[in-house]
Amino acid sequence: MPLLQGKTGIVFGVANKRSIAWAIAQALSREGMRLAFTYQGERLKANVEELCAAMPDSLILPCDVTSDAEIDAVFKEVGDKFGGLDALVHSVAFAPREDLENDFVNTSREGFKTAHDISAYSLVGLTRAALPLFEKSGSGAVLALTYYGAEKAVEGYNLMGVAKASLEATIRYLAANLGPKNIRVNAISAGPVNTLAARGIKGFTGMLKHHAERAPLRRNVELEEIANAALFLISSMSAGITGEVLFVDGGYNIIGL
Repeated sequence: MPLLQGKTGIVFGVANKRSIAWAIAQALSREGMRLAFTYQGERLKANVEELCAAMPDSLILPCDVTSDAEIDAVFKEVGDKFGGLDALVHSVAFAPREDLENDFVNTSREGFKTAHDISAYSLVGLTRAALPLFEKSGSGAVLALTYYGAEKAVEGYNLMGVAKASLEATIRYLAANLGPKNIRVNAISAGPVNTLAARGIKGFTGMLKHHAERAPLRRNVELEEIANAALFLISSMSAGITGEVLFVDGGYNIIGL
């Protein structure tokens, strides 16, 4: 029997076929999970619909994570169609381009607020809205995506690194808060992969090359490897794990000089 047969989940952050969120969705669907997807704006709607066309019984809904009303509408629809919910995948992040490219000391106040709202607070808002559906299912698994720039200053990552640090702290506090309800909250810190979002980082090509040269495995990670780690953290195989950040980066994070 597939590992997630009879389970349901929702995935935020699919943009195209190279998205980490899409790789994770494919792994979850392969193991039997019925999925809902969200998109922001008409520009991404067609991409998500095309990708999900072959996925059985999927649900596709609009959602701007800065809008509590849209978040509530999404989870009402998911509740009506799915009944309960077993998993939530958060692969959402944004910072204004100028605040990524400028020296960090020149980060704008508005950019700082925007990056934290979309990249970190959204996990709180989405998890809160999912809570009644998790409770109906008797448990829940929340998974977010982060990066090593949350722990160390990575050239070019700037404001996004600070927002990801906030996200990682959010994960720990949510895990502590929701553990008594049998809801687990974890994250994957993936090595650099060539996604639409990553291409917005100044010097990203050099980052890929450096990572492949320095990581113990001497290569960059594949989307499938990240997706399989996500499957582990969402499934019952990781039932005793919460509040953790799992590195899937070829070992890069263990290296000093």
